[in-house]
Amino acid sequence: MPELPEVETSRRGIEPHILGKTIKDVVIREHRLRWPIPKSLPDKIRKLRLTQVDRRGKYLLLHFGEDAASGTVIIHLGMSGSLRICPISTPAEKHDHIDFVFSNNKILRLKDPRKFGCVLWTNKPTEQHKLLSKLGPEPLDNDFSSDYFYKKSRKRTCSIKSFIMNSHTVVGVGNIYASESLFIAGINPKRKAGSLSKARVEKLVAAIRQILLDAIEQGGTTLRDFTREDGQPGYFAQKLFVYGRAGEPCAKCGSPVKQFMQQQRSTFYCTTCQK
Repeated sequence: MPELPEVETSRRGIEPHILGKTIKDVVIREHRLRWPIPKSLPDKIRKLRLTQVDRRGKYLLLHFGEDAASGTVIIHLGMSGSLRICPISTPAEKHDHIDFVFSNNKILRLKDPRKFGCVLWTNKPTEQHKLLSKLGPEPLDNDFSSDYFYKKSRKRTCSIKSFIMNSHTVVGVGNIYASESLFIAGINPKRKAGSLSKARVEKLVAAIRQILLDAIEQGGTTLRDFTREDGQPGYFAQKLFVYGRAGEPCAKCGSPVKQFMQQQRSTFYCTTCQK
């Protein structure tokens, strides 16, 4: 699944091509994603200008218009979705479900083979939308502090890995980056969230920021279903310390990296370095 760095990479990639441009048309080839694409969407945003390309967690937010007709297209890439900027003459391929056609004759195209993504519309403040209203702080914002995390985690008996992957705790820390952050912080993913000392929480918050910033800088992690908006894969996978490296030597101590299932997700860690 595309995680926060992949979504942020997509946001930064598409923004220069479409920001400030007006929608000429919207072509919907398949309405049936995780939630149906509104059939009224083309009529709602045609002739509106794109004023902002934003991100909240793993959601992309395309803000249109500057008057009573304004609103936001909310996009989630699901398990396998990706966005491309294409010339208007580019033929659609299988799984290319929706095109946003802009006044500069460029298309923002969503491909989603598994149809787990979404394209929705709201004319209310996005923070009031049901998908966004209960999300935790952004991991790269000041609201996500060690003080906040420490207070939030007290008396929590779930594993620390599950806790940081909970979008009510902090948004956008998916399976890959949770494993990597816990490795950098030296924390066993099985530990109870409420058992961490303030000092260990500080290390973990710093590790989450570090691993996400590194991933964004390098274009996101290469996943089987993900490539950047320019068609090139991300380049962060080669730097992963533990994720996907079961049986290989730990980069710090040389012990074999272990793998186990945690809430139906593969977890990777070093039993020597992570306590």
